[in-house]
Amino acid sequence: MNTSLAVLGLSGGELVMVLVAILVLFGANKIPQFAKGLGQGIKEFKKASREVTDEFHSAMDAPPAPAPQAPRQVQDTAAANPPATVPKA
Repeated sequence: MNTSLAVLGLSGGELVMVLVAILVLFGANKIPQFAKGLGQGIKEFKKASREVTDEFHSAMDAPPAPAPQAPRQVQDTAAANPPATVPKA
């Protein structure tokens, strides 16, 4: 028995019944279209998965980016050094 069918819990007779029900509901003309769409979906999924994996690998292989520096604070020289008071004469 195929392991993928065992996971679904389908025996040979049950699988035949499901296939007959699909054939009756959708017709023989629609099944190849469904299979083609399913195949294209799997292909796109594998492509996206491979792109994400490649992106992770390239990010791990790249040298680390320098840490961002905190913005420098501009000191207000007028507040730090108030003008000297001149006594009035």
